[in-house]
Amino acid sequence: MPSVRIRDLDERVIAELKDRAKRHGNTLENELRALLTDEAFRPRREAAKRAKEVREAIRAKVGTLSDSTPLIREWRESL
Repeated sequence: MPSVRIRDLDERVIAELKDRAKRHGNTLENELRALLTDEAFRPRREAAKRAKEVREAIRAKVGTLSDSTPLIREWRESL
C-alpha cells in the first residue's frame, strides 16, 4: 500500500488530531487513514445522495414508471 508523508503541519493541528484519535480509541495513523478515506469518497457519497433525492422527487411528481422491457421486446420481435 502506498505511503504519504505530510510535512510542516502546525503543531496545534497535530495535537488536535491526536486528541481526536484518542477520543475515538484510535492511533493517530488510523485516525488519519479514516479521515482521508472519508474525505476521498465524500464527493461520490454526496452525488449518490443527490441522485437519490432527484429520483424520489421525480417519483413523487410522476409516480412509479412501469417496466418497458416487454414493450421493447415486442417492438424488436416485430421488426
